[in-house]
Amino acid sequence: MHNQQTECDLDAAIRRQFRLGQPPPGSYSPLALAYIGDGIYELIIRSAVIAQGNRQVKKLHQQASRYVKAQAQSRMMETLLPLLTQEEEEIYRRGRNAKSYSAAKNASISDYRRATGMEALFGYLYLKGETARLLTLVQTAVDHYAPDERAGAETRNRYAPGERAENETRNHYAPGDQTEDKI
Repeated sequence: MHNQQTECDLDAAIRRQFRLGQPPPGSYSPLALAYIGDGIYELIIRSAVIAQGNRQVKKLHQQASRYVKAQAQSRMMETLLPLLTQEEEEIYRRGRNAKSYSAAKNASISDYRRATGMEALFGYLYLKGETARLLTLVQTAVDHYAPDERAGAETRNRYAPGERAENETRNHYAPGDQTEDKI
């Protein structure tokens, strides 16, 4: 039996436990926001994957990896951009335009920058304690994203939630699918 627990602000709980201060989220550099945003996004995706049931760790990792790589995050931002507030869009833009001294392997520079912008936005929302907004954006991004394993490329989902094209295959995610590929 699964216990219903009250929602908690993870950042606030960590700060209380370790007796840390609370600098305003806007005081962090865009890359610092992306650093924490990368971690929290990965935690959300891994939590969604593991909640589907126990499997080999390799399979868990493969499923989560489809959603956390730079190319996937870049495509997801196409869905999220029209939904952002002015403040959120500014944080995204600052993260996207930040000068990074590292590059993602297997990603274009533009994909890497858009992914960094998304991570900065998620880090900002996390540090502000806006968990509901963060989870809503992640859920929206995931629901409208379709990893295409067969071709090795990602595509945005062209179908309405719950709709499925006649030519869809088992390995291609569309909202409403009940396959292990969906998170």
